[in-house]
Amino acid sequence: MKRFIGLSLVLVLILAAVVVLIPTRVGDFIYTNGALAEAYLYGLEQDQVDIGEMSLTVFDNKLEGRDTLILIHGYTANKNVWIRFARAFTDEYRVVIPDLAGHGDTGFSPDWDYSIAAQSERIAKLMAALNIDSAHIVGNSMGGFIAADFAINYPAETKTVTLFDPAGLHSPVPSEADTLRAEGRNPFLPSTPAEFEHFYGMTMEQPPYLPGIVLDTVENGYIQNRDRHRQIFEEFYPRELTTEELQRVSAPALLVWGANDRIIHVSAAQLWKEKLPGIEVDILDGIGHMPMVESPTSTAMRYQIFLNAAPTERQVSQ
Repeated sequence: MKRFIGLSLVLVLILAAVVVLIPTRVGDFIYTNGALAEAYLYGLEQDQVDIGEMSLTVFDNKLEGRDTLILIHGYTANKNVWIRFARAFTDEYRVVIPDLAGHGDTGFSPDWDYSIAAQSERIAKLMAALNIDSAHIVGNSMGGFIAADFAINYPAETKTVTLFDPAGLHSPVPSEADTLRAEGRNPFLPSTPAEFEHFYGMTMEQPPYLPGIVLDTVENGYIQNRDRHRQIFEEFYPRELTTEELQRVSAPALLVWGANDRIIHVSAAQLWKEKLPGIEVDILDGIGHMPMVESPTSTAMRYQIFLNAAPTERQVSQ
């Protein structure tokens, strides 16, 4: 009898484990392979590019001899956030989308440098490794900070620079994320499902649909990677771009901002306009921190207009 009870208990535990683990594994599978399949559908292949200190994982449609777009994701994100935006360009442009050091499939090491300057230099090394002389540089959030830094320090390699809700200048009006950080709570570092749910709601006004099991995978990744995310934040966030630096940008520049951004308040757009003379500015109603995810088609159309009209060099006001 005891043996029967013991066997029954083991079976119950196994069934319980299956109930718990299968959705997690299915979520992991969909999250990983769904993005790869969609990227492949648009002509993007995943590859590894050796840049010396590490290998960056990238999406690349490998249309050599074409103008190149390099799309740079934000803090705690990865290359997948650009897939649906990129599909508008993969037939005409070479499109390269890296997972930055510390993110996505490139991975993390506590010994790597996560400063903006280091990440910017890695973009230059990536271009050199792919034999790309110059490119249109696009970045969102921290990726926008990197894109701006790249345009400042690698002018010959920058054809145009486009910033979606960029970090790099602290907004005059505190955002919800700023307020939480002032209270000692960084929303990017959730420790519970409830904290992740609140953070995820802050990132986009119009998030695309994700199945619950996939969102659970994203949630688990954020909670498990809190320490590495904290290190990356502490190494990139404190710095702010100066007026003198931004006035060195010679490439045509576009700034796109979601009016409902809860991560970086839209009031920062005015600072960019003041400090980077000649930049085009578009404020998108009803959009949050990630325009290229929330409204990829219309955002890509706006970007294409900019590319078509961009002069060879931005006219800097004196």
